[in-house]
Amino acid sequence: MQPRQVVLITGASRGLGLEIARLLARQGAALVLAARGADALAAAARELEAQADVVALAGDVADPACAARLVRAAHDRFGRVDVLVNNASTIGPSPMPPLAEYPLDAFAAVLRTNVVAPLHLAQLVLPGMRARGSGTIVNVTSDAGREAYPGWGGYGTSKAALEHLSRVLAAELAGSGVRVYVVDPGDMNTQMHQEAEPGVDLSHLPEPATVAAAIVRLLATETAPYGRYEAQALVRH
Repeated sequence: MQPRQVVLITGASRGLGLEIARLLARQGAALVLAARGADALAAAARELEAQADVVALAGDVADPACAARLVRAAHDRFGRVDVLVNNASTIGPSPMPPLAEYPLDAFAAVLRTNVVAPLHLAQLVLPGMRARGSGTIVNVTSDAGREAYPGWGGYGTSKAALEHLSRVLAAELAGSGVRVYVVDPGDMNTQMHQEAEPGVDLSHLPEPATVAAAIVRLLATETAPYGRYEAQALVRH
């Protein structure tokens, strides 16, 4: 039986990526999962295999060879990728330094993970999407890409670049049947946010499961080829 959708999710071993995978598994999607932590990813895959057909590949999607293996594994197992969710991100050094003191090698590493890797994965899946005349690319961004938060310069710059990249990509894909979404999940109680602000109590923030449900609803809609969505608006929808 053909899966309803084949969804490739990066950063899928925890947080928002894992919650999206859980919801899509319940809907009958086939899942292709990537994350850097092999043990956490293996545990996530074991859980999800009870409900879905799963391919999991541990590695760093900022490594072009890893990204290529991931897409090749998706095609070998399922023959296609219908949805790409570029969720994997890095905040860089923790605690985050001000831009005036930001190590340039660390800054370049943030850009590779948060900007270059999503574009590379999009390039790898787009030929198949264009050939079928359908597909969806979701780039997970942040309000740090729109607001100038002191201390968030490395991460925020990368997300601003990802947002503009998404706008241009959507313009170039107009009429192809491929949709591009930028989703700002807002502040969440996640491990990555805890790493960004060590020692800060985040227990009052929304859990990733709430935002994941809104993103999965978005994937099921037929809307304009490009859209920027914020979590609060999605959750209220």
